[in-house]
Amino acid sequence: MSKRPTRRLFLGLGASAALSSLPVFTAHAAPGRPAASPLVPASGTTTLWYPEPADEDKLIEEGLPVGNGRLGALAGGDPAREVLHVTDASMWTGHANTVLDGDGQFPYGRTDFGSFTLLARVTLDLPGHDRAAVRGYRRTVDLTNGLTTTSYEKDGVRYARETFASAPDDVVVIRLSQSGGGTFTGSVILSGTHGETTSADRTRNVASFSAEFGNGLRYAAGVTAAAGAGGGTVSVAWPRIAFEDCAELTVVISGGTDYAPDAATGYRDPGADPHRLAVDKALAAAAVPALRLRDTHVADYRERYDRLTLDLGRSTPRQRRMDTWTRLQARAAEGAAPDPELEASYLQFGRYLTICGSRTGLPTGLQGLWLEGNTPDWMGDYHSDVNVQMNYWLPDRAGLPDSFTALADYCLAQLPSWEEVTQQQFNDPRNRFRNTSGRVAGWTVAFSTSIHGALGWWWHPAGNAWLCESLYEHYEFTQDTGYLARIHPLLKGACEFWEARLITTTVTDPDSGAEREVLVDDHDWSPEHGPQDARGITYTQELLWALFGHYAEACRLLGRDAEHAAAVAGLRERLYLPEVSPVSGRLQEWMSPDDLGETTHRHLSPLMGLFPGDRIRPDAGDPVTLRGATALLESRGMESYGWACAWRALCWARLKDADRAYRLVLTNLRPWSGGQTGTAMNFFDMYRVSDNRAIFQIDANFGTPAAMLEMLVYSRPGRIELLPALPDAWAASGSLTGAGARGGFTVDVRWRRGRVAEATIRSTGGRTTTVSAGGRARRVSLAPGEAVTLRGF
Repeated sequence: MSKRPTRRLFLGLGASAALSSLPVFTAHAAPGRPAASPLVPASGTTTLWYPEPADEDKLIEEGLPVGNGRLGALAGGDPAREVLHVTDASMWTGHANTVLDGDGQFPYGRTDFGSFTLLARVTLDLPGHDRAAVRGYRRTVDLTNGLTTTSYEKDGVRYARETFASAPDDVVVIRLSQSGGGTFTGSVILSGTHGETTSADRTRNVASFSAEFGNGLRYAAGVTAAAGAGGGTVSVAWPRIAFEDCAELTVVISGGTDYAPDAATGYRDPGADPHRLAVDKALAAAAVPALRLRDTHVADYRERYDRLTLDLGRSTPRQRRMDTWTRLQARAAEGAAPDPELEASYLQFGRYLTICGSRTGLPTGLQGLWLEGNTPDWMGDYHSDVNVQMNYWLPDRAGLPDSFTALADYCLAQLPSWEEVTQQQFNDPRNRFRNTSGRVAGWTVAFSTSIHGALGWWWHPAGNAWLCESLYEHYEFTQDTGYLARIHPLLKGACEFWEARLITTTVTDPDSGAEREVLVDDHDWSPEHGPQDARGITYTQELLWALFGHYAEACRLLGRDAEHAAAVAGLRERLYLPEVSPVSGRLQEWMSPDDLGETTHRHLSPLMGLFPGDRIRPDAGDPVTLRGATALLESRGMESYGWACAWRALCWARLKDADRAYRLVLTNLRPWSGGQTGTAMNFFDMYRVSDNRAIFQIDANFGTPAAMLEMLVYSRPGRIELLPALPDAWAASGSLTGAGARGGFTVDVRWRRGRVAEATIRSTGGRTTTVSAGGRARRVSLAPGEAVTLRGF
């Protein structure tokens, strides 16, 4: 029986946690090692499995991801030739790009704005292990233990390969083992992808390279191998690290850059030595017995993964026997029965990617940590008009609040650059969104941002308010005032920007005919369609209503800036709030009864007040606005890109429409075979655009699980609703433990026949809330750390 890591209460960014300027790639003390193996036996794991290796030319669709929050890799599992595409989150070209072009846009290319790129490729060759020579092949992603595995039989010997990215040791590891008297003979090759030259240290059996981009970013990678118990030799046979007759073998990869999240140093650590770090970390890890390396990783991973469990019901024996790709195809067949364990594993895969992709350091961009080349679409950047926000809708809901740290750190590190470029460039005459007032203050962003302080594409005035929406929501989940104090400058600066930008206009009340003056956004663009010079767009008005309220509450809680908070609250009272069109019956996206854009557009920008906001909701507020929002959501349709379907599912969950929310989850679970959108063999969300490019975009892998959790638990400060949108496919029986709830709580809920049987509410910082289910409500008061179990709903 494996030993489960201790479950503890947690507070996201704890009061003592620092949002520091430490380099992303840095030295650290040797990690502690677990006294006993925490590995969960295969019979108790949640696993995705495949009977064939990945096609090396389709690793982004078929390769299996590993990551430690900084390093990432895709593994194909070929028995004879394993090729790992290795990334470091800070491996970015480009520079602080702050000059508008003649059309009023920031340059947006791979050399000026910059792009996320590969750090290295590592090739493991095992001659004689060709696919035709092996049988009983199987590769897996073990979501419970945080491992990818490959196993097969050759000449009566069972061979196994485990690949993982260890956060405690800060390395990627390939562990080779066998049972039956076999050995491993072959080689490991380290290759750069930007023209680097690899060298070798024959004394220490390590290969490495170091180089520098044109932007001054220095980087390096290193790989070594070590024979385990049972003998064998490892040596340098340039350009390879060769191994011969090894009963066990461990390959260790490390690398990184001199990036530091500090605008004052130009986002560089002048004292860093990436090459020394890469070599030292690889050698230090290789000196540790392979099983101890693995167990250290598994203990660290499971401390996060085990916080949330989900049971949506039992799948059939036939479904369980299928490999994952066959199972996805079977579920998508016309008239297919639900496959609740498959659907639960999709949610857990989203949590796996969160743990692998976001810890400390840099946040998850458009493709997370996973690339198959150096030309990711949209540079693999941080898009501020839904994508980076969607990447962080999952952590707090899914028992992973500490994974949110990276987004908060990123925004704070970039703030000096964002302030500088906003105040120098926003009112440039070439900027079509410049302030009519002629004044500018605070900060905002463009649609794209990079780690070097660069902005790309068009200015995005409301991008500051949406980032602040996400940042403040994390506080609502954790109730951590230490964290709130840290993000206060971001909230304040965003409010200052809008104080300088808002303009006054006159509107007529549709019922009374009376005129009144209101505050509206200046010339703007509702992402990413319609006129680019519209005032008072619903998207921005809703975000400002939330931003101003959050800022005032933050100031009250922190006991600071009372006068400024009062002024901002006064602006909030004067904001124009969207109306329902008398023509269409839909919530207006623009200050016009007519639809000025695409009715079925992918973005749900005018529904910010429904999700992620709370101004529009079924249990309170204006029923006319609620009906208008529902009509607008209906008009957007049920087919779109994966991230857009995830957003739609979240909105339908907020409206308690279980059927439509669930249908959209299934839409994203459709097996992707080159069509518009769907789930690839490796569970990555894929879609194809008009020029026939196949694109991996990770946001749906987070947004869809977030929607599934919203279907089971809705929360806002002071309110928790259980099973608000439980679909029939999950209704027979099930359970969820460890889900986060706004107000500072976690929720365990067990249900049967569609009704709550039992719920346990734990305080992680919250004090009081009302818990409701099935039309009944209970008032709960707890001290932090306390829990209460409720029955009889």
